[in-house]
Order: sequence, then structure tokens, then C-alpha cells
Amino acid sequence: MDKVLSFHQGRLPLLISMPHAGLTLTPAVEAGLVDEARSLPDTDWHIPQLYDFARELGASVVAAEYSRFVIDLNRPDDDKPLYVGATTGLYPATLFDGEPLFKEGQVPSADERATYLEKIWRPYHGTLRQELDRLRAEFGYALLWDAHSIRSLIPHLFEGKLPDFNLGTFNGASCDPALAERLKAVCADAPAYSHVLNGRFKGGHITRYYGDPANHVHAVQLELAQSTYMEEVEPFAYREDLARPTQEVLQRLLASVLEWGKGRYGK
Repeated sequence: MDKVLSFHQGRLPLLISMPHAGLTLTPAVEAGLVDEARSLPDTDWHIPQLYDFARELGASVVAAEYSRFVIDLNRPDDDKPLYVGATTGLYPATLFDGEPLFKEGQVPSADERATYLEKIWRPYHGTLRQELDRLRAEFGYALLWDAHSIRSLIPHLFEGKLPDFNLGTFNGASCDPALAERLKAVCADAPAYSHVLNGRFKGGHITRYYGDPANHVHAVQLELAQSTYMEEVEPFAYREDLARPTQEVLQRLLASVLEWGKGRYGK
């Protein structure tokens, strides 16, 4: 495989994960996609650009290079469903609107997918584990922010328009409740945006698996409505006029995460 991820090691106890930002396809996936999928519509578009302040902030950052159409890094390796109802799996078979992702007879083979698991999924999760362990060893705790985005209107997945900021803590299991309440307060202080905690998106595999408050690892997923920073239709253009105020809220959220950690652990 080519480069499967990018990683930057920061100086603070915060790791930002971007598992669905990748655009690279394998030859088998690219050859098999239906025409409607070739623009990669279900990508978490522009997330590295939206969080371009993270390195200066001092956070560690890991971002996927391969598209979720190859393998979904936010699903468990046993492909156990995370949500009740319509969802996508470790090897997505449908687009978010429910239509088939691959042409008939052109789904990647089991051997190809086994390679994706070993060469893409495992390195990403190995990086997450290694960095979280490093942070916890250095600071006594680690903070994980799983950064996502999605179209605000997808009737196949959820009713109505999605709130702008969708915070997920696996119903309180992945981080200290006081941290979740602090994040809700930050969102409430941004009245131009709507928000919810543990609504349709409660946190995927990364939040659920790595969040371990009893062992001082606190994980939060943010599923951000793409209407807050970009055009939701092809060519999915980044909108600086929309993104700038959204970034300000993101910066306040991450600053609040760090302030909470310092207050809770003393460093």
C-alpha cells in the first residue's frame, strides 16, 4: 500500500483523529464503484483544512489517506454493527442514501479486503493506541477528539436536518460527564449553531473503544454538519466565509477540553 496515514506528534495531551478524511482509492475499489460514487460523496470533506489550527494549538493529529469506501476506520475489525437501523459497515456496500456502492460483480475480493484490514485499518489503530499510551504515560491522562462531518440532510440515515454540532460520548461511557457538560456549555454559547449530545451520532468504534475514563482516557466524537463550512453538493467546495466562524467554535471546544483536563489532572 502507499502512505496510509499522516501523523503529527504534538506537545499537549490531546489527539485529534480524522478517520474519514481520506481520498485515496485502491485499484479494485476504483474500478468497481458506481458512477454516483466516483466523486466520493460520503467523505468527511476538508476536515484537515477545517482543523488546520490544531498543530499550532499543540495537539497530535492522525488522519487517514484512504477513502472510507476502501475500509471504514471507525468500525470494529469484526464488523459488528454500531447503530440500530440504517448504517454502513467495515467494508461499505452502500452509499449514505442506501444505493449500492459497487457495480454488480465488482465488489473487492475477500483477499483484497483482508489486505485493507492489515495494511490500512491496523496501522491507523496502532497509531491511535501508541499515541494515546504515550500521552497517558507523559501526562497521566489522554484526550481523544474524533473529528467527523456529514451532510446535514440524509433521509436514509436520519429524519430532518441534522444539528450543526453532534457530540457523542457513547451515552456517557467514553468520557467524564463533567467534560461532556462543559462541551455542551460551549455549544450553548454559540447560538448561531444548533447542537446535541448523544443524538443520532453517539460515537463510533474509535470513541467507544478507546474512551476509557476509568483509566484516564477521555474520548469525544464530533459529527459536524457540513453545511457549517462547505457546499454539500458536488464539487463539495470549502466555504471560507462559513468555515471561519465554525472554526472559532471548534477552537473553543478544544480549548475547553484541554482546560478541563488540566483542571482535573493538574497538568
